[in-house]
Amino acid sequence: MSSRPLQPTATPGIYRRGARYVVVLRDRSGRQFKRSARTLAEARTIKSTLSADLVRGELQETRRITFEQYAAEWTRTFGGRTSKGIREITMRRYRTVIQREAIPLLGKLQMTDIEPRDIKQYAVAIADRGVSANTVRLYLAPLRALFATAVEDGLIRYNPAAGVRNVYGQRRELDHEKALTDAQLHAVLAAVPEPQRLLIRFLAETGLRISEAVALRWSDVDLETGRLVVRRRYSQGTVDAPKSLAGRRQVPLSADMAHALFQHRAASSDDHPVFASLDGTPLDPANVLKRVMKPAARAAGVPWAHLHTLRHTCASRLFRGGWNAKQVQMILGHHSPAFTLSTYVHLMPDDLPAPLPVITS
Repeated sequence: MSSRPLQPTATPGIYRRGARYVVVLRDRSGRQFKRSARTLAEARTIKSTLSADLVRGELQETRRITFEQYAAEWTRTFGGRTSKGIREITMRRYRTVIQREAIPLLGKLQMTDIEPRDIKQYAVAIADRGVSANTVRLYLAPLRALFATAVEDGLIRYNPAAGVRNVYGQRRELDHEKALTDAQLHAVLAAVPEPQRLLIRFLAETGLRISEAVALRWSDVDLETGRLVVRRRYSQGTVDAPKSLAGRRQVPLSADMAHALFQHRAASSDDHPVFASLDGTPLDPANVLKRVMKPAARAAGVPWAHLHTLRHTCASRLFRGGWNAKQVQMILGHHSPAFTLSTYVHLMPDDLPAPLPVITS
């Protein structure tokens, strides 16, 4: 709080400090409560609300709790917003975002003072790094959950992150910037060094997430029948179950891919990762993106492409090859064909049918 003195206004209990207003009330025991407002009208509304809370005995002094203080408790006790709880891997990501991103920007602010514009500034700071709109969304998610819990705790009256629309970050608005054409895919594969080329080709053919591919073990792959089973995913150094029930699935392999995997296996045991580092441990998805996919994408003239682009590419190629939406959904492990069709299947300009003939009288 600023050290500048409070200047009385014509309304008892409302003071001015610089460009803002401060509401000051006391309960029957003499405890003082202060709230900040941007305008006199807002201050009057706050005073009316606080006065009613004082009469009902519902007002608690929570003003001095900072975001950093509350975040420390929240990251320790948060159990999710639904009866399903929250995955530990998701909670670890939330903790990382809170510690590395939110606290440096919001940590010293008191919870009751944080407004939507503060959340927008946070989103802008993330977006200014040149990340995608989806990345900004992931960084906003823990804030929305944290403030929602604070509302339930009676610490704040509304969630300042709830109504913030994610209009930040780079957006890929064209379908050809979500999936690769066959020519682009071949160019990317040609630019990938031989030791890693099989992994990139595998992702484009099977549609597995990179987290699922690096968690794949040889016991999950049946090269005789040309099938693999997705049972787990590897992320942030931890093996976990697939993202959803639909994520546990069987995926067919082409004869060429099965043969390539057979040659790739050598003498590896069933528990050995299919795609491993030189020391036999699961690959780090971040390293695969940084050291393999992005250099190849730039060399192929598609610098926007990333590992998840291969998943979109797989879905589009399957659909173009005659697979229906339900079949593609099952391969990708989505919850519904509609989601697969609307989000992952992209038509290229050459996929559009010929114009209908002109109707003549």
